[in-house]
Amino acid sequence: MLHFSRWKTILIWLTVLAGVLYAAPNLVPASTLASLPNWLPKQQLTLGLDLQGGSHILLQIDRQDLANERLESARDEIRTSLRDAQIGYTGLTGASNYVQVRIRDQGQIEAAKSALESLTQPISTGLFTAGSVIEMEMAEPEPGLLRITPTEAGLDYRVAAALTQSIEVVGRRVNELGTTEPVIQRQGSDRILVQVPGLQDPQRLKDILGQTAKLTFQMVDQSMPVEEAISGRPPAGSTVMYSTDDPPVPYLIENRIIVSGENLVDAQATFDQRTNEPVVSFRFDNRGATRFGQATQTNVGRLFAIILDDEVISAPQIREPILGGTGQISGSFTVQSANDLAVLLRAGALPADLTIVEERTVGPSLGSDSIQAGQFASIIAGFLVVGFMLFAYGRLGLIANIALLANVALIIAVLSILGATLTLPGIAGIVLTMGMAVDSNVIIFERVREESRQGRSIVQSMDSGFKQALATVVDANVTTLIAAIILFFLGSGPIKGFAVTLAIGIVTTVFTAFTLTRWLVAFWLRRQRPKAIPSGVVRLVPDDTRVPFMAFRKYAFTLSLLLSIASAALFFTVDMNYGIDFRGGSSIEVRAKGGQADIGDIRDRLTALELGEVQVQEFGSAREVLIRIGSQEGGDIAEQSAVEKVRSALESDYEFRRIEVVGPTVSSELAFNGTMGVLASLLAMLVYIWIRFEWQFALGAIISTFHDVILMIGFYVVAGIEFNLTSIAAILTIVGYSINDTVVVYDRVRENLRRYKRMAIPELLDLSMNQTLARTVLTGVTTLFALAALSIWGGEVIQSFTVAMIFGILAGTYSSIFVAGPLLILFKLRPGGLSREETEMAEGTPPRQAET
Repeated sequence: MLHFSRWKTILIWLTVLAGVLYAAPNLVPASTLASLPNWLPKQQLTLGLDLQGGSHILLQIDRQDLANERLESARDEIRTSLRDAQIGYTGLTGASNYVQVRIRDQGQIEAAKSALESLTQPISTGLFTAGSVIEMEMAEPEPGLLRITPTEAGLDYRVAAALTQSIEVVGRRVNELGTTEPVIQRQGSDRILVQVPGLQDPQRLKDILGQTAKLTFQMVDQSMPVEEAISGRPPAGSTVMYSTDDPPVPYLIENRIIVSGENLVDAQATFDQRTNEPVVSFRFDNRGATRFGQATQTNVGRLFAIILDDEVISAPQIREPILGGTGQISGSFTVQSANDLAVLLRAGALPADLTIVEERTVGPSLGSDSIQAGQFASIIAGFLVVGFMLFAYGRLGLIANIALLANVALIIAVLSILGATLTLPGIAGIVLTMGMAVDSNVIIFERVREESRQGRSIVQSMDSGFKQALATVVDANVTTLIAAIILFFLGSGPIKGFAVTLAIGIVTTVFTAFTLTRWLVAFWLRRQRPKAIPSGVVRLVPDDTRVPFMAFRKYAFTLSLLLSIASAALFFTVDMNYGIDFRGGSSIEVRAKGGQADIGDIRDRLTALELGEVQVQEFGSAREVLIRIGSQEGGDIAEQSAVEKVRSALESDYEFRRIEVVGPTVSSELAFNGTMGVLASLLAMLVYIWIRFEWQFALGAIISTFHDVILMIGFYVVAGIEFNLTSIAAILTIVGYSINDTVVVYDRVRENLRRYKRMAIPELLDLSMNQTLARTVLTGVTTLFALAALSIWGGEVIQSFTVAMIFGILAGTYSSIFVAGPLLILFKLRPGGLSREETEMAEGTPPRQAET
C-alpha cells in the first residue's frame, strides 16, 4: 500500500499544485492580478454579504393582490360583454374570491352564458408549460345568478407569469443602481431572492424594490370640491387620492386612465430650466404620445394628475396641448429621489405588489471587521493545530501538517473554481475542518503505533496501519458528509456556505490522508530508512491504557438520563432565547458615531415608538449596541415599518452596521426546515450505519447522538445563547462529529468481535475504547483548539456559534464512550455476550476471583 507508480506520484502532486495555483490569487490584491499572465488562474473567492457588506432581501408576490386584480378585470369584462350583447343585468358585485351578476330576464340566461364564455375558455401556458389552463369557472348557484370564480390552477399561472415578469423588472431596477454582480433569482413558486454585495446604501435598494411603480396619467375631477367628496360620497367614476406632500393634499381623480407607464420609452432625471429644481423628463411611444396629445388638446385649462402607486406626485394645469410625446414630472424631488423615480419608470412597473418577507443587511464597516476577525482567528487556529501535531507526533506530525496545508489550499481552490460564496460561517467551516482534518491522520498514526507495538517492522506497521484505518476513516467522514449535504439542502443563506465548505473539506481530507500523507510517508521511509516510529514530545494518552469504562456505565446512564430529562424539562418550561429566524421580528446592530453608546437613551427613544417588545444590550464593545424588536402584529409590512421608525430615531447619532428582519411567514418555515434538517440527518445516518454495521450499532449511534442534541438544547436554554439558524448548523455539525466519533469506536468494536469471538461484551468494549482512546483525545483537543481560537478572536457574530460547538464536542466525546458503548450491552449485541462474572451469577455459582 506504500508503493506508488510514477503516474500516481505525478497525479498527486499535479492535484496539489493545481490547488495551490487556484488558491494563490486569494493572497494577491485584485489590482495586481490584472498584471499577471493570462494563463495563470485569477479567480478569487466570492465574499458573502456578511464579509463585504450588502443586502439580502427576499421578496414575495402578493397572491391575493393578483387575485383581486383578476377579479376586477373580470368584472369589467362582464360589464362590457353583457352590454355589447344587450343583456339586462343587475347586482354586478364581487367578493374576495368570486364575481357574480344577476340576469334580469330568465330568457336571456343562456345568451348571457354564451356572452361570458370567453372568461372560462382555456388559455395557453406555453411560456411556462406545454399545455393550457382554465383560469375562471362559471357556476349558477340559483336561477339567473351567474358566479365567476378563479381556479387555483389559474391563480398559479398568474403567479408564475407575474414572478417571471417581476424578476425581469427587479433585475433592471437593481442593475440601474450600478452595483457589481447582484444575484436575482427565483426562490420557490412565489418569491424572488435579491442579493446585492458591497451596497453602500441598503435603504435605497429597499425603497426601489418596495414600489410597484404603476404610473398613470389621469384627469382631476373638478365637478365638485374635494372636501365634499371626502365628507360625502365621490361622484361615480372618481376616487379621492392624496399627494406625496407633507401634509398630503387630497385630489378627486377620475378613474379613467389617459396614459399608463406601459407607454413610456424613456425617463431621465434632469433639472427644470426655469427653477433649476430636479425633475424627471419622460418620453412616450407613438401610441402614448397620440393619446396624451388628444387628452391635453381637449382639456386645456383643466388639471391632470401624475399618479404613482395610487399617490399623486403632481397635478399641473394643462395650459396648452402637449403634442410632442414628451414632458416632465415635477415635485418635491431631491437629486437622488428624481434619479430613483427615473430608474423605476425605465425598469417598468411590477405586475403585483412585492412584500419584503426577509431582510439581512450588513454595513461595509462590519463586513471589514468580520474579515479581519476571521482571518486572525484562522491564523491562530492554524498555528495551534500545527504546533499540537508537531508536539504529539514529531516527524509524523510534520507530514500531517504538510497534508493539512495542502488540504486548506485545496478547499480554497475548489471554492474559487466553483464560484462559491465564502461567508463568516464558511470561515468557521474551514477552521473546523482544520481541527477535524487531522483526525484521519491521527487514526492512521495511532493504528501504526499499535501495529508497531505488536512487534512488526516500521514498514510493515506503516503499511498495515494505512490498510486497517481506511474503512474507519471512510465511515467516519461519510457520516459527517451526510450532515453537510442535508444542511445544504435545508439551510439558507450563510448556512449553505458553511455546509459547502464542510462538505468540500471532508472530501479533500480523505484525499490528502490516503494519497498525499501516504506518499509522504513512503518517501520518508525510502529516504531516511528509520528504525523506529517517531515519537512526539509527550504522549497525552499512555500506550496500553486499561481504563474500565464499562464499570461506570450505570453511573453514566443515570447521569445522562438525568441531564436529558432536565434539558427536556427546561425546554418546555423555560422560554428559549429564540432569534428572529424562528420567532420573527428585527435585529439591528448599531455603533455610536462618537463616544460610547447610551443604552438608556436608546431604550427611551425606542420605547416612545410603541413597537412592543424591545431589547437593548451592549454587543462586543461600549460603542456597539444590539437592538431586538419583537414581531409586529401587522405582518411583513409592519416589520419593515418598525425598522424605518428605529432608523429615523437613531440614525443621527448611530451607524447602522447590521439589520436582519424576518417576517412571520419565513420564520415559521425556517423553524420547520431546521427541525426537519436535524431529524432527516439522524435518519440518513441511521440507514447508513445500519447498512455498514448491524442494527444494534445503528440504534446505539442514533440514540447517543440524539442524547447530544438534547443536551445541546439544554445548554442553549441554560446559557441563554440566542438560538437561530447558525444554532441549527452547530447542532448538525455536532451530530456529524458525534457520529464520527462513535463510528470510530464502533469500527474497532466490530473488528474485535471478529478477532475475540469468546470475549465478553463489556470486556471487549473496554478493550476497544482503550485502543481508540488516544485518537479520541487527540482529535478532540485539536478541534477544541480551532474552536477556541474562533470563539476568542473570531468576533461577536460567531462567538455563540463556536461556544455551542465547544460544548457539543465535549458532549459528543462523552456520549461516544459512556452512552454509545453501553447501549451495545443493553441491545444484546452478541448472544451470550455477558461478562464472566455475570454468567456465573446467572448460573448460581459464585464468581471466581480475578486471576493475577
